[in-house]
Amino acid sequence: MFKNFILLFVMYFMLMSLSAQSVIGKWKTIDDETGEEKSIVEIYEVEGKIYGKILKVINAKRKNPLCDKCEGKNKDKPIIGMVIIDGLKKDDDVYEGGNILNPTNGKVYKCRLKIEDDKDTLQVRGYIAFFYKTQYWKRVSE
Repeated sequence: MFKNFILLFVMYFMLMSLSAQSVIGKWKTIDDETGEEKSIVEIYEVEGKIYGKILKVINAKRKNPLCDKCEGKNKDKPIIGMVIIDGLKKDDDVYEGGNILNPTNGKVYKCRLKIEDDKDTLQVRGYIAFFYKTQYWKRVSE
């Protein structure tokens, strides 16, 4: 009986540590220039690919903002509910191979996500060729 308890205890903590390393979940976006909290993004997986959509805009002055600078299907659409991370795949400890949309300027960049050592910080990098910008988002506890 005691051995079973120890085994269950060890398995529980192994599963907790694995789930804590996942990008899946809710993240508070932080502007890399101002340090301002901007939104809550939910990152999820569909058929082995990673996606992210905006759940909430934190700035109370922007109640239901539209993506007026976006092009194509996102033009003038509500930012809340918009998929901004599209089609990333896991490669070792990073997720890449997809895109990220910046609804502030309407531009789409190649994207790379990586969990930092503290497990509650997500490194979000958008780039074109050798030029990139990095933000650090914070995990939102449920």
